[in-house]
Amino acid sequence: MSYTVSVRALCEFAARHGDLDLRFTPSPTALEGMEGHALVRAKRPVTYQSEVSVQANWGALLVRGRADGYDASVPQVEEIKTYRGDLNNIPDNHRSLHQAQARVYAHMLCERDSLAEIQVAVVYYDVDQGHETVVSETLKADYLQHFFESLCRCFAQWAAQQLAHRENRDLWLATLRFPHAAFRPGQRQLAEHVYKAARQQRMLLAQAPTGIGKTLGTLFPMLKACTSEGLDRVFFLTAKTSGRQLALDALTLLIKNNDNVDDKACATSAPSVRVLELVARDKACEHPDKACHGASCPLAQGFYDRLPVARQEAARHGWLDQSSLRSIALKHKICPYWMSHDLAQWVDVVVGDYNYYFDSSALLYGLTESRQWRVGLLVDEAHNLLERARAMYSASLNASTLQAAKRTAPTELKRSFSTLTRAWNLCCRDQAMSYQAYTDIPTSFHKSLINFSTRLTQYANAHPLDLGVELQRLHFDILHFLRLADVFSGHSVFDIDLGAAPSPTVPLSTTISLRNMIPAPFLQPRINASHSSTLFSATLSPWDFYRDTLGLPENVAFVDVESSFNSEQLQVKIAQHISTRYHDRSASLIPIAQLMGKQYATQPGNYLSYFSSFDYLRKAAEVFSKHFPDIPMWVQSPGMDEASRRQFLDRFVPDGRGVGFAVLGGAFAEGIDLPGSRLIGVFISTLGLPQINPLTQQLKASMANAFGASRAYDYAFLYPGLQKVVQAAGRVIRSDTDRGVVYLIDDRYNRPQVQALFPSWWKTEAVPDIKGSPQEGSGQPGGLFHQ
Repeated sequence: MSYTVSVRALCEFAARHGDLDLRFTPSPTALEGMEGHALVRAKRPVTYQSEVSVQANWGALLVRGRADGYDASVPQVEEIKTYRGDLNNIPDNHRSLHQAQARVYAHMLCERDSLAEIQVAVVYYDVDQGHETVVSETLKADYLQHFFESLCRCFAQWAAQQLAHRENRDLWLATLRFPHAAFRPGQRQLAEHVYKAARQQRMLLAQAPTGIGKTLGTLFPMLKACTSEGLDRVFFLTAKTSGRQLALDALTLLIKNNDNVDDKACATSAPSVRVLELVARDKACEHPDKACHGASCPLAQGFYDRLPVARQEAARHGWLDQSSLRSIALKHKICPYWMSHDLAQWVDVVVGDYNYYFDSSALLYGLTESRQWRVGLLVDEAHNLLERARAMYSASLNASTLQAAKRTAPTELKRSFSTLTRAWNLCCRDQAMSYQAYTDIPTSFHKSLINFSTRLTQYANAHPLDLGVELQRLHFDILHFLRLADVFSGHSVFDIDLGAAPSPTVPLSTTISLRNMIPAPFLQPRINASHSSTLFSATLSPWDFYRDTLGLPENVAFVDVESSFNSEQLQVKIAQHISTRYHDRSASLIPIAQLMGKQYATQPGNYLSYFSSFDYLRKAAEVFSKHFPDIPMWVQSPGMDEASRRQFLDRFVPDGRGVGFAVLGGAFAEGIDLPGSRLIGVFISTLGLPQINPLTQQLKASMANAFGASRAYDYAFLYPGLQKVVQAAGRVIRSDTDRGVVYLIDDRYNRPQVQALFPSWWKTEAVPDIKGSPQEGSGQPGGLFHQ
């Protein structure tokens, strides 16, 4: 059996040595890189060939790749690298990697064309100056063959281990058993659809109710499909830490059941499937006060020299959650975070956040493309992907950040700051409203940003240790902004928010943004890169909303998994005599408190009460406390840290009594599990509709432009709002034995368009007004459900 490896992967494995060095070295954007390659090639003679596919065998290894350029008339092979700033600041271990790649391509061409010698060139192209520097050497074919074979020998043992592991993995997966005696109701239906989608290379949207075991019901069938479909990797992507842990728990259960090991053995012995947990950099960094290079951080010093032994131990261990990987990394004195990035190439299942696959510089997507993997993609709680993706492909520049950086900037940059400030003022000068969106980026402002970024890059490369925190933050913000400016189109808007007090000069509250409204064009290629993908959640209805906004293929399959719950378990009561519209909120406070007090008196226990904002929540909590002082209550506050959130949830003890007040769409409205008597009911005093303001009106306009006026309001307001409501209501019934009640507090819940978005197993009933007469709603403009 042969093992195929790319030239880049071979060189990264066998030719990298020395320190990890991630000092600030601004790099060209992807578009600038492609343009740079094209400009270099345009200068070459007609005998010059671009993107030359070559390959070579060594034992069981098949090494293949594409040389950037080759001129057979010389003969010369070129490896082209674009850069900006000072060429001397490119770390030595990066240069040696570039040279190694060029030499491997040179060997392949010598072998293919029977050459005795060849010129080997690494071309460094400065995208700002339009200047190229060629580092060239003339090498004999015998030397290049020896160099190539030395890399292959270094990699061959590892490749043999990988082949043996893949063979054992596939045998294990072929006989993989479900870890329970039977599937839960609905779980089998979900698993069957995931498996069929994988076999048919389809995209699947799966709406599945809470409590059926969605995590196991998606992982098990995707793993089963690995052998028949030749899947190289399975990526389980989540929006929150709790989702990662559920996935790791499910994988532990599968491994224990099929390897016949206990919990301790599962954590210490090598499983047949290698599992890696990826965490955020700030969660994994051992020395947050140090920079990522050998002169600063001890775990970066000699990183690539110690990595091979650490990698071997990690492969033997197999189970690489955050704790296990950290232990191995620190044992070998290397950085756990960057070790995890290397290990992502060599495992079978990766569990991590959405951004590791969907972000513009995503690790897993980059590996999938460069290694040409066949990937099975599982996206947990996929209703969150829309907002998360919008954030990934948006960028903001704040005047306060600009001014803070200006105050600490060196003298050499003062003039550049003044020029950028004038451009900023000019950009904002004629705006009459506090917020305004535009379909184009002002040319003069865009050019000023590019010039400022170029000047700051030059300074950073000349003084790499003198870039202060404020200046570095501003530069990173501008680089991100410019990268998105390169791909700016109808999916996004350029907007200016002048803050509370518009001014002809730059107020510190001014923010200039590239704001993504529809992430579909960015997500589409990432979803299409997978062999099969399943997006699943309890709230993915209506499915065409997610298909359109996330860029899913036209032939996407949709399944609404039948719930095992029934209407006898959950009372859904609509308080149609109360309006929670913005102008009616003051009048709603006493009726809401009375409704909650009456329900608590009828059935004491633990409840959650949701509101649309912290201001509404605070006022409601004050009124409730005044009228029902004997009922225990606890209140969510803005910016709660992890410990405070845990304390809030710990109040929900079995058979406890009291009411927790929380914001709809916040930390306590989804992703929390309070089964049994820990939570017996919720009150939802809002439809969850986004507030009518210039920004949400712009979102509505963008939706109208993309999908038609008839869908604009639903896509911008109604569907996102009701998704939050159903998620919050889903906190009550977590198993077939749970019983509870949900109060939907607003007259608009009685409308057919709203009830059409409820789970099919709900049955609603109206709540009579305690006082006997309905509260009149004054309404507010903006759309059908805001009125």
